[in-house]
Amino acid sequence: MRRAAVASPKRQAVWRRRAGEAKAKKEASLIIVHHLENSRSHRVLWLLEEIGVPYDIRFYARDPTTMLAPPALRAVHPLGKSPVIVDGDITLAESGAIIEYLVERNPASAMAPAHGTAEWVRFLYWLHFAEGSAMPPLLLKLVLDRLATAPPWPIRPIVAAVLRRANNRVSTPRIADNLDLMEAELSRSTWFAGEAFSAADIQMSYPIEASVRRAGLNQSRPKLMAYLERIRERPAYQRAVSRGGGAIPPAA
Repeated sequence: MRRAAVASPKRQAVWRRRAGEAKAKKEASLIIVHHLENSRSHRVLWLLEEIGVPYDIRFYARDPTTMLAPPALRAVHPLGKSPVIVDGDITLAESGAIIEYLVERNPASAMAPAHGTAEWVRFLYWLHFAEGSAMPPLLLKLVLDRLATAPPWPIRPIVAAVLRRANNRVSTPRIADNLDLMEAELSRSTWFAGEAFSAADIQMSYPIEASVRRAGLNQSRPKLMAYLERIRERPAYQRAVSRGGGAIPPAA
């Protein structure tokens, strides 16, 4: 019976080095997503799942008291916010910019309508509406609601009443106007840019989820609620949730 050949220690060391180099090369080719739990960065994971681009995740937990991102994110980007992606020597923040970058880099994914079409104009509008118009009043409401519970008891009722009035005069009407506009748009077509799902729908998901949590969005706007059901049923959405956790924006 012949004995199995055993590689010399030197040969084994060469194999280990090559295996390590191959692993490092593979990891370097992956997009890295710096992902904060329950945040906008879920949209980046979801888009990557939709277009089938391999990626790796670096996880960050919110401060349980402030719900803010941890200081460790400042080592990735000076503002210390999420999402941030690293693609080779490119580091890119801002969810809208990241989504545009990934769509442009992967045109075969068909996550945007053809340039120059009416659908492309709608795509562009809603891609930027999400953070430019929909999120600011929702964020303002979140801040004011939290401030209302911060003062000590003797003055808390007074402060809460003032902040509630500010919400009623500023953020609440703007949120309602935005939701009415979104509802009307989804009465025109299945998705925000037309009958085909696009990256604009991914970008719009966060303010709509936030509206459920912070602004009482419910079945009185059936088109928006049906939209939420449709996106949650998408396999890529579910894979993103499985890998990165839920897409639940912080409530008040």
